Amino acid sequence: MTSATHSPRASGRRFLAGLLGAPIAQSAAPAMHERAAEALGLRCHYQLVEIAGAGREELKMVLEGVRRLGFAGINVTFPYKEAVLDLLDELSPGAALIGAVNTIIVRDGRLIGHNTDTTGFARAVTPLVTVSPRGAVAVIGAGGVGKAIAFALAGLGVPELRIFDSDHAKAAQLAARLEGRAIASVPPNVEDALYAVAGVVNASPVGMLPGVGTPVPDTLLHAGLWVADAVYSPLWTPLLTAAKAKGARVMTGRELAIHQAADAFELFTGLAPSIAELGMAFDGMMATRYAASSSPPPSTRPCAWWGGKKKMNARSSSR
Repeated sequence: MTSATHSPRASGRRFLAGLLGAPIAQSAAPAMHERAAEALGLRCHYQLVEIAGAGREELKMVLEGVRRLGFAGINVTFPYKEAVLDLLDELSPGAALIGAVNTIIVRDGRLIGHNTDTTGFARAVTPLVTVSPRGAVAVIGAGGVGKAIAFALAGLGVPELRIFDSDHAKAAQLAARLEGRAIASVPPNVEDALYAVAGVVNASPVGMLPGVGTPVPDTLLHAGLWVADAVYSPLWTPLLTAAKAKGARVMTGRELAIHQAADAFELFTGLAPSIAELGMAFDGMMATRYAASSSPPPSTRPCAWWGGKKKMNARSSSR
């Protein structure tokens, strides 16, 4: 993490941070970072930078603005976690290993990429993994967040990972990156991915508002599973609603959102934020924007992920 000598508290300055991605209008990040800063006696402005379909030159211009306009750093989300890699001056060892970035900090005019999805997910899912039977875990989605989650699970000692993505080549690339860290396979369909597993993680955008769908058919869910979803908009995705109804242990996207934000905040400022403050900010945002989100969504409509026969486009398949 960064040293306190770089922190806003140490220098007496405010700090500017933000989020790059699309769609991000419903992000909880501004509320979390600004409340965490206030609790530490700091002033933070967290700017959403929503650009859909940006190419290399557009991303380069955005990042040059981050470098020159006084940002402490910027978070990166779907669909740019991999696209920004070769536009940065440096990658942390973890980000280089994973092949995805979700946090960029500015240090002495240099853009340095980190991945707090991995550290955040590891802390978030540890209680669930430790109380569950040991066994294989299916990871649905091999995009930026899928990579981070797979490495987090490998780091927690999960013995086997089954990577499924509608883009088979993308899943195979992730499995190859995991060599030596966990047994990783690339099943041809969701049914094979979930056969006799201990847990399943949705690391795809399937189930995220305004879309409706689930990456796993209800018939594959049962009480012996643990199920986690990286999506938090809505908090109770169709997948989690169905899993809970079957008696499975579940984890919403809330925990990943909070813990990855905590690590990003510390990278931006050199100061550890209050997890409780981040959680209250997240919950407040959800209560305001999704008043009905505590009630299970009514639909669990299937999508093309189930049998792997009909491919979804790359934008909708890998987060």
